[in-house]
Amino acid sequence: MEDLKVVFMGTPDFAVVPFNALVKAGYDVRLAVTQPDSRKGRGKKIVPTPVKAAAEAAGVPVAQPAKVKGNEEFLSQLRDIAPDIIIVAAYGKILPPDLLNIPRLGCVNIHASLLPRFRGAAPVQRVIMEGDEKTGVTLMHMAEGLDTGDMIASASIDIGRKNAGQLFDELAELGARLLIDTLPKIADGSADRIPQDDSLSCYAPMIEKSEGRIDFTRDAAYIDRHIRGMSPSPGAFTDYEGARMKIKEAEPLDDDDSAAPGTIVSVGNEGIKVSCGSGSLLITQIQMPGKKQMKVSDYLRGNSIEKGTVLG
Repeated sequence: MEDLKVVFMGTPDFAVVPFNALVKAGYDVRLAVTQPDSRKGRGKKIVPTPVKAAAEAAGVPVAQPAKVKGNEEFLSQLRDIAPDIIIVAAYGKILPPDLLNIPRLGCVNIHASLLPRFRGAAPVQRVIMEGDEKTGVTLMHMAEGLDTGDMIASASIDIGRKNAGQLFDELAELGARLLIDTLPKIADGSADRIPQDDSLSCYAPMIEKSEGRIDFTRDAAYIDRHIRGMSPSPGAFTDYEGARMKIKEAEPLDDDDSAAPGTIVSVGNEGIKVSCGSGSLLITQIQMPGKKQMKVSDYLRGNSIEKGTVLG
């Protein structure tokens, strides 16, 4: 399939894996389209997107349009390339119909959920927080609606106790394999085209930083999922004596305590045990302001956490 002309659209690390898989498989990737570079870090240095860095390393031309809707210069560039297919993975913008109609095989998206469940911007985080046992990736033909296009193929994995970062990495690899396995069928017209059942869909909105605040009146199992869903970014947090404590790792315990939710009931090298609405939570890794993430046992070597304090 080396003669299949491909344009790839993606931005974060999740998209790098399928991009590299296409290049390694010998596909003719004519252009990588990604978001404009952004300023990051304390020095506010301009940093290229992960896909831009990968494309430059592979010798693939890069386009970074500030917008795609109504951008005739960019659309003309795509028409000149005349791609057979556009592969999209976490690009970050909704694609207009005049772009979707350019490739003869259409635009195919690698979506990080088992559609029609969890359409939207944050399916990986939401699936953990909702308590699903499995998730996966779906290849789908892109349409004007939000992740509503016909499905082509999917693959699933167990969630277990993975956090969002770990799950992203696994799903990127899974999506890349599924893409490479399925592309020949898309090219020759033998791939499935399965309409989604809208009645089974749910929305996975973008994660806001404010969602990271932990509600200790909830049960411990829910709080554990919340922490894993918010990890590594933007992070789950609570307040300890006026300072923001980011909770990086924890585990739910079945034992109930008579203390009010949010009360620290014990502190030791094994962690900080906190009472919840039901059960308790053992916090094992934290990050305090101005410090790096560390195990509670390491933090306690030079700092103290007071039993009986109420987190909130």
